[in-house]
Amino acid sequence: MTGERVLDLFQGARLTPTQRRIAQILVEHSGKAAYLSAAEVAGLAGVSQPSVTRFAMALGYRGYPALRRELRAVTSGAPSEPAGRNGMQRAVLAEADHLRRVADDLGRLEDVRKAAAILAGSRPLPVLGLRAAGPLAGYFGYFAAKVFPDVRVLDCGGTGLLDRLDQARAAGATALLAMVLPRYPREAVAAIREARAAGFAVVAITDSAVSPITELAEVVLPAAVGTHLVFDLHTGPMAMAMVLLEAMCDTAPEPVHRRLEEFEAAASRRGLFVA
Repeated sequence: MTGERVLDLFQGARLTPTQRRIAQILVEHSGKAAYLSAAEVAGLAGVSQPSVTRFAMALGYRGYPALRRELRAVTSGAPSEPAGRNGMQRAVLAEADHLRRVADDLGRLEDVRKAAAILAGSRPLPVLGLRAAGPLAGYFGYFAAKVFPDVRVLDCGGTGLLDRLDQARAAGATALLAMVLPRYPREAVAAIREARAAGFAVVAITDSAVSPITELAEVVLPAAVGTHLVFDLHTGPMAMAMVLLEAMCDTAPEPVHRRLEEFEAAASRRGLFVA
């Protein structure tokens, strides 16, 4: 849990690729990060010592010593693992912590509302999610399509992906929702760069402020993934996706309500559900 507490220091910060590398090193070495000198951090990250100083200042500290003091305060107050818990229980409890952090971040809704306004006005609305993020993109797209016309889930890579982005843009799309989760598919990052070059506004749901797509998006909505099991848990990003969809619905409540009523009437007429 110490690494996650260190990661919290970087949430919401706009970091350069070099600064993201430094942040990642501090997270990976969270157990001793608070006692490393700027030179030692620079050596681990493969960057210059001034880069470490600039990183600290980008986070709002006067220099690296001030950031190190904050790291010591954070890591010294980290609670120990609950006694008597097995690995599965700890993994689930960690997800509960992730959801609490999402809830805390939602204390200020400016970013969510800005993202919702950007996406709700796009017709069609492409939703990108490759590899591990594919199911999340599909989940969001399934529900979004009930209330927004022409939601296009882009969950397959290859050269056809760029064709589908071009087609969405030609059809009038102005924004792209990108779901990018570890291990950050290279193809997804490249597609987002292409989308930006084509004039799309990009909203991203990703796992942290050190994600490689933070510098490519107008709005970033971070939600941590669980790393306590062999494969990641995506409870936090899924919750963030549904919060975003709720905010999108709030931008046009009357059309949304009408479309939902139309869907329910059609579902009843066709006998889609057993209950």
